[in-house]
Amino acid sequence: MASKLLLLGLLINLLIVKDAQSVGVCYGRNGYGMPSERDMVRLYQRNGITKMWIYDPHQPTLEALRGTNIELMIGVPNDRLQSLNDQNAANTWVRDNIQRYPNVRFRYIAIGNNVDPNNGNSRYVPFVFHVMQNVHNAVRAAGLGNQIKVSTATYTGLLGSSFPPSIGAFRDNVRGFIEPIIRFLAQNNMPMFANIYPYYANPSSNLPFALFTATRPVVIDNGGRQYFNLFDAMLDAHYAAQARLGGGNVEIVVSESGWPSMA
Repeated sequence: MASKLLLLGLLINLLIVKDAQSVGVCYGRNGYGMPSERDMVRLYQRNGITKMWIYDPHQPTLEALRGTNIELMIGVPNDRLQSLNDQNAANTWVRDNIQRYPNVRFRYIAIGNNVDPNNGNSRYVPFVFHVMQNVHNAVRAAGLGNQIKVSTATYTGLLGSSFPPSIGAFRDNVRGFIEPIIRFLAQNNMPMFANIYPYYANPSSNLPFALFTATRPVVIDNGGRQYFNLFDAMLDAHYAAQARLGGGNVEIVVSESGWPSMA
């Protein structure tokens, strides 16, 4: 069992909802000698992990989750976005991957991951918002609108400023992409997903701040708001950036975080 736990630790990141007690594990399948899907689900259950993100509608994993108490975030991979740019196709996707599994506890659908006008995923930018609308419409038509929320997973690379957190703002050339998404989420009471990795934010300048071990505030922002760790500072920078585009009331679900176990 120790080897399986080590493997899981190498492959996953944390899925964290705003209240610190809701913690889950992302289930990636890129690796060799992986446990079976049913063994992985049993591993979650034995360790009291009640939330999972899978990055695509992997049928064996969905079968293994039937009848469990694990809440699921399911992804539409970037390379599948264009195929759901049609409402009928989105309806079919929801029917085949959600409605077909009535005893799986779906909670979120993530439309794309780390799509950014400034990186190698820029070709997916034209599809994210429209596919979000299509899948949201399909979820509502299936009578699941109160159960399942639709969003997309962003990351700190979309921010042009983030320090101190109160000046958080999206890059100028990102606004046209992200603002309609934020307003759509606000109108439909749905969260934004954010991948927040202190590891990539130059933590060597203050390692205790990055590792949650600082014993005194490292950053004091406007109004005297104190930050003891980099994670909270990065999260609040996202909130500040959203607020500037009409998303002050949009909750953030931290969809990924983590730290490499080996370098």
